[in-house]
Amino acid sequence: MFKLSVSYAKSRPVTAPLPLCGDFSKAIREAKELGFQAIEIHGRETEFDAAFISEAKKIMASEDMHIAALVSGRLYNETLISIADPVEQKRLWAVARLKEYIDAAAELDTDVVLGWIRGRISAELPASLYFEGLDKSMKELDEYALEKGVKLLLEVINRYEVDVFKTAEETLGYIRKNGLKSTYIHLDTFHMNIEETDMIAAIETAGDRLGYVHAADNTRLYPGSGRLDFERILGKLKDVGYEGFVNVECFPVPDGHTAAKRAAAFLKKYI
Repeated sequence: MFKLSVSYAKSRPVTAPLPLCGDFSKAIREAKELGFQAIEIHGRETEFDAAFISEAKKIMASEDMHIAALVSGRLYNETLISIADPVEQKRLWAVARLKEYIDAAAELDTDVVLGWIRGRISAELPASLYFEGLDKSMKELDEYALEKGVKLLLEVINRYEVDVFKTAEETLGYIRKNGLKSTYIHLDTFHMNIEETDMIAAIETAGDRLGYVHAADNTRLYPGSGRLDFERILGKLKDVGYEGFVNVECFPVPDGHTAAKRAAAFLKKYI
């Protein structure tokens, strides 16, 4: 059976869909009180140093909580350097930084989300050159993650934010084509609502390569506030044998605590 988690960051940009923020230990306790079993951490690789890992392990043990995933989005947002960068030195730098995420994830018994860090195809970076760099990076990172016992969660994102891996089928095809063994599909109900013609079929397509799920309603507010059929969505997750985390990543509206509380109460009805 899958478990509930919620997104967190030490500091939260105004536009970020992160319900919890602030002090880590307080956020862990808040998440637990609201009914979650884990917390997803958005941050830079430099934040996951030895001191943080030691503190996090103690808090997790004392609260019987888990870390659902480490999210690498800020690595790209703050540097605009991707693992498909045509400048080899920059591409290798991004790969090295992601290995730091993987190292931290191995210590914390969790996985790593790869979203915007894949970069974009553009006039300066045509598809052929883009995939040349991306393929090299993904194969190296996949092998490294496999050695560390960490899953790479390749997020399926909508067309307004990325230009590759917009559907479960496309993402699964890439994973298979490149023989990636430790890379899994990461679905997000908000993005699926935009890109998938059939969200239930997309979950079936992902099947046993489904490694992670983000939950938000069609407006990216908390699940249960909009029109998505979460009873069917979660039912299909059960049907395909998904046993990972369903993580609430939604806007902190009307505020983060209330959004997380309402999401947990709603989703628990179907778990």
